[in-house]
Amino acid sequence: MSEQDFKGFSKLKRNERFQKLQDLGLLDKEDVNLLKKSQFLKQDLAEDFIENSLGYFPMPYGVVTHLNVNGVDRLVPMAVEETSIIAAASKTAKWIKSNNGKITTKRVSSENIGQIQFSHIKSPEAFVDLVKKQSSDWVNICNSSVSKSHFDRGGGVKRFEPRVVSRPDEGFMGVVHVYIDTGEAMGANVINQVCEFMKDQLEEVLKEKPTMCILSNLADTNLTKVTITLEVEKNLASKILEASYFAESDPYRASTNNKGIMNAIDSVLIATGNDWRAVEAGAHAYTSRKGSYTALATWRVSDLEGSEKSLLTGEMSIPMSIGTVGGVTKLHPFAQLSMKLAKTTNVEELASVVSAVGLVQNLGALRALTTVGIIEGHMRLHIKNLALGAGAKESESPLLQKKLEEILRLTKRITLSQATEALTEIRARLGGGRIKERVSSKNDASS
Repeated sequence: MSEQDFKGFSKLKRNERFQKLQDLGLLDKEDVNLLKKSQFLKQDLAEDFIENSLGYFPMPYGVVTHLNVNGVDRLVPMAVEETSIIAAASKTAKWIKSNNGKITTKRVSSENIGQIQFSHIKSPEAFVDLVKKQSSDWVNICNSSVSKSHFDRGGGVKRFEPRVVSRPDEGFMGVVHVYIDTGEAMGANVINQVCEFMKDQLEEVLKEKPTMCILSNLADTNLTKVTITLEVEKNLASKILEASYFAESDPYRASTNNKGIMNAIDSVLIATGNDWRAVEAGAHAYTSRKGSYTALATWRVSDLEGSEKSLLTGEMSIPMSIGTVGGVTKLHPFAQLSMKLAKTTNVEELASVVSAVGLVQNLGALRALTTVGIIEGHMRLHIKNLALGAGAKESESPLLQKKLEEILRLTKRITLSQATEALTEIRARLGGGRIKERVSSKNDASS
């Protein structure tokens, strides 16, 4: 895929987009038919997924263009209702390319965590020593039984580690962390099964009563790191640096900054049938691991010798406990279609794409905030929604959108009431014009 392949893609009609994707070999006729009939997915599929099923809640489904990750061009599928997300990600990905930019990713680690809690422990020191001494034996027990299938594929249980946690009542609880490589699966079920399977064994050795077993969504041992570098004007680079400092220093700003990153990440995870709630929870917890809530991403600036531009570098490490097999990811036809569009065949590739588009979205937001501002950038894309909300017909929408763009340019704000008033004026003008035309036609005929 090249940049020219998707030039003007957003301006094409829906069937023309389908044809373009078929011409590029990304979709076949069967895929296109699924997209055309997506509102009619079989009800029995919904019955299998959830209880008390009534049907489906349709979500707009589209693709981010121009993204190149680790030297590979990717289409990124998103299921999302917010107007600006796909547009901003596509625009920013294209901007990165045009500024000698690179997006690289690396899977830092691939272990998920299960927790076995002992609510009251008599001796924290003895608890820690016993877990450390027994860890290798417990690993062997698991990998020869409950986690054998994962172990045979190169994963399985890796180690057991003790933690001592202070209680609110001034006592101590013990927690045993079970580190498991779940391979291509997100692995929630196998993690919980391993913990439940080992509960009695741990009780017998530790002489402590286990209270509960559950996976942790703070998968800080399953990290993907993404880096973006590009050359930008010195003034813009300086502004983005200050915006990064703001998010890193102030939790009120960090919350909104990180929400923007998750806008993109969640949308891809939904499209691929992954547990976006788990990744979201893990991401926000990960930023707080040092005692205060901070930014997921950081941006820094360095000089380029002999250049009028600066080198802008963004980095983000994020827990990415996701899967390409099992559950909805394997069963939902749209999840499979999304994997096909993104050309992702394994967890590492999918995690790379997901984390990359999150950092791209962050860069796009910071660029907009420090230049045109959030209103002009976001509301310009929101104009179509306002036109629909005001009740504009297909023939009226282009005129109304043009009028709303003028209002936005002059006042830096637009509202639904303004859209409604503008539509009323347009209809009056068009109606009056038609009356004049009819009168003129009758006069011509009588003469």
